[in-house]
Formats: sequence, C-alpha cells, structure tokens
Amino acid sequence: MREQSLAFIMSGRRQRRRRWILVTSLLAALACLLCCAMLLLGSTIYPVQDVIRALSGEQLKGVSFAVNTIRLPRMLAGLLAGFAFGIAGHTFQTMLRNPLANPNVIGITSGSSAAAVFCITVLQTSGAVVSAASVIAGLATVILIYVLSRGRSFSIGRLILVGIGIQAMLDAAISYLLLVSAEQDIPAALRWLTGSLNGSQMHELPPLVITVIIFAPVVIVLGKHLSILELGEQSASSLGVNTDRTRIALIVSSVFMIAIATATTGPIAFVSFLAGPIAKRLVGIGFSNVIPAALVGVNLVLASDLIGQFAFEYRYPVGIITGLLGAPYLIFLLIRMNRKGEL
Repeated sequence: MREQSLAFIMSGRRQRRRRWILVTSLLAALACLLCCAMLLLGSTIYPVQDVIRALSGEQLKGVSFAVNTIRLPRMLAGLLAGFAFGIAGHTFQTMLRNPLANPNVIGITSGSSAAAVFCITVLQTSGAVVSAASVIAGLATVILIYVLSRGRSFSIGRLILVGIGIQAMLDAAISYLLLVSAEQDIPAALRWLTGSLNGSQMHELPPLVITVIIFAPVVIVLGKHLSILELGEQSASSLGVNTDRTRIALIVSSVFMIAIATATTGPIAFVSFLAGPIAKRLVGIGFSNVIPAALVGVNLVLASDLIGQFAFEYRYPVGIITGLLGAPYLIFLLIRMNRKGEL
C-alpha cells in the first residue's frame, strides 16, 4: 500500500514536471518568434537574409539603420522589460498571497514614475539620473507602504489598501507636475504614463541588462522558497526557511528590476499584474512559476507592441494595449474577491 501511494505521488510529480517543461518551452519558442517578428516587421518588411546580414554587421542601405538603430533596441527593451515586469509581479503576488499585490496596483511603479517625471520636468535630467531616482523612489515607496500597513500586526489586505492609497497620491503628484511643467517637457514625461518602446536606444539598455542579469537569478534561485512563503509565515519557518532574509532578498531584487524597467520603457500597464496568473493557469502547481511568469511577461509586451503598431489605423504605445487587456481582468478580480470577502 505504501509503495503504491509513493508510486502514485511520483507519477503525478513526473506529469507536472513534463507539463512545466512543455509549457515553458512553448512560451520560450513564442518569445523567439515575436522577437523575430519585431526585427522583420515595420513600415518596410525586409527579407530574413537581409536582417541577418545587418545584424552581423554588414552595411546594407536602409536595412542596417532600420534593424540596428530602430528595431533591435525596441525588441531588446521589450524583451528585458517584459521579463522584469513578469518576474517581479509574480514574486509580489506569490509572496503576499494575493493577486492584487503587484507593483502596478500597490503603487511601486507609480513611485518610480513620479521620480522620473520629476527629474524630467523639474530637474530636466535624463539617463542615469532618472534611473537612479526611479530605483530610490521605488524602494522608498515599498518601505513607506510597509511601515503604514504594519499596525498591531501585519495584514496583506491592509498593505494592498495602503498601496492603492499611495498610488492615488503619487498619480495626483504626477498630474500636478505635468500641469505646471514646460510644454517642451510634456512629451517626454507622458512616456512614463503610457509605457512605450518608441524611441528605445541601445545606450539606454545597459542598466536594464545588468539589473536583469544580477537580480533575476536571485529570484529564480529563491523560487522554491517563494512557493513555501505562499503557505504562510509559520509554515515557512517550520520548513526551515529564513522568512525575513528571503523576503528582503525577493523584495529588493523585484523592486530594482521594476524600477530600472520603468526607467527604460515607462510603466507598461498590467504586465506584472497579468503574467503570474496566466503562467499559473498554464503551468499549474507543483513547480516554481518564476520562469514561466517572466516568459509570459515577455510575450505580453512584445505581442502588445506588435498589435499596437500594426493592428489599427493609428499606432499606439504598448502600454495602451496592455492596459486594455488588464483593466477588465482587474475589475473582474476585484468583484470576485469582494464576493469572497477577501477585501
């Protein structure tokens, strides 16, 4: 009887592993196809061989400029930002055991965006200064939300409500900065409100590349502990997880990725909100969904950017398309959680 039970458990584990590998592979393949589409498609569709020659360094009239200067930076920005938003959103949702607990809803991206808009419109700076201000503001927003939500005991629901309030305050500050800023600064500042890959340049990407390379492996390695944290504080501690140290490492890593991604592309709406639930629905439970969530984030950003460029008469920034996808789901989730008494 014991051997039969063990065999049944191992069989279920193998099935879940096969499903994880299959889904993750398909998500990675889809991301590769979308990356290729980003390089091939545009106002002019170039042959595959010309694109490959341009990427290899050969100078082709028209092709080299379009591919290396416009399309490649745009594709890389979408790839890296989608990865960062997806992995960070899943981390917050799992760690806090609530699908609303993601950087978009609880105000972290608004904190980074407010700092960026302040630097652009008031200090009139760009580049490294904006990135540094975004990181600092994102961390400060996390600390402020945590402190205000403490009370006598820590409450996830209170944290989310405080975060929503902080987000509303920061959005009002952004609106005020836009209202009083010089007219020539408004177009650059609006980029932070919509989220866009337009105008992405190669020299803007190194901070995002370095951040993803450093912090994404931290979250991936701690992915098994992330799943244990979902069981609750006492259960995680009883299983040998240092909850405080693990939570701090996950929060710092996620905030840095969110802040730098926001500084690079603007706060692309709802990617961090949608990536985790979609990955969980596709992969199921039993294994860490950190990598699938990151790949879902990549696919959402790249697919939405292609839709915004080619599906309509006018071209729309990627943040508008992801906002159209995420807003109905947010309303549905709020209604469902309210009926269950989780709010």
